[in-house]
Amino acid sequence: MTPTPILCIGSVLWDIVGRSDRKMKAGHDVPGRIIRIPGGVAMNIAMALRTHEVPVSLLTALGDDAAGRELLMEATARGMETAFVHVSKDFPTDQYMAIEGRNGLIAAIADAHSLEEQADAVIAPLRDGRLGAESDPFDGLVVCEGNLPRATLDYISKAAEFRAADIRLAPASPGKAERLKPFVGHGHATAYVNLIEANILLDTKLTSSADAASQLVATGLYRAVVTDGPDAASVADTSGVISQTPPAVNVLRVTGAGDVFMASHIVAESRGLAGAAALDFALSHTATYISTETPL
Repeated sequence: MTPTPILCIGSVLWDIVGRSDRKMKAGHDVPGRIIRIPGGVAMNIAMALRTHEVPVSLLTALGDDAAGRELLMEATARGMETAFVHVSKDFPTDQYMAIEGRNGLIAAIADAHSLEEQADAVIAPLRDGRLGAESDPFDGLVVCEGNLPRATLDYISKAAEFRAADIRLAPASPGKAERLKPFVGHGHATAYVNLIEANILLDTKLTSSADAASQLVATGLYRAVVTDGPDAASVADTSGVISQTPPAVNVLRVTGAGDVFMASHIVAESRGLAGAAALDFALSHTATYISTETPL
């Protein structure tokens, strides 16, 4: 039997990333490298899943422009299903720009306006019968992320069309973490957040991933996976909490690291790993990602 593809719903765009091996702060002008690679949270997760040959289908909005056509070619070349991608003549393909120094991410701007404006069209296949409907909901794994507008995420959290789905949540950034608040207390959603994002969702100031993960689950959320940079990451559900410290590595890039972590955890579980073994798998693959400069 052919496995059901994982649906990755959200941003697919071009990342323009400037990297320097020097420490930076606002106002610095330093030598480095500038690269253009496929990105966006949904695309990053899909690419990471495809490196493990996990079947993936993209649900996103692209412009009917050169940038959008290139992204469709990239996705197809990586073995992703693109039949349900919404292509618009009215909106351009989104893009993202970031500056990274040796001390991490300095600044970034995500222009996901086209996705936000067309979110209803993006999720339409899960409502109109192509992938699911209210009377026949999709029952596979669905990745949703914070570049989707709050209204769309609120709808997904409540709609009958999503009641059978295994929902995995990525906030996209601390600035968009609040968009996931409709899922706090959700009985079949797993949130993958860092400690800052967890505190935003909880309106708290916790200092450990274990406490944050436990409190998210205490709200009724099915499961919480909380990272904290080089400090311990934690996974909590109603059975308890597991924590583990990531491998220490020389960090060469950070853009997309959280997406790789989430995808790797999903891959681990698809292979039958659970608990500490699944967390170790995700942390190890993320450490490899951030310590190499080769794009996915």
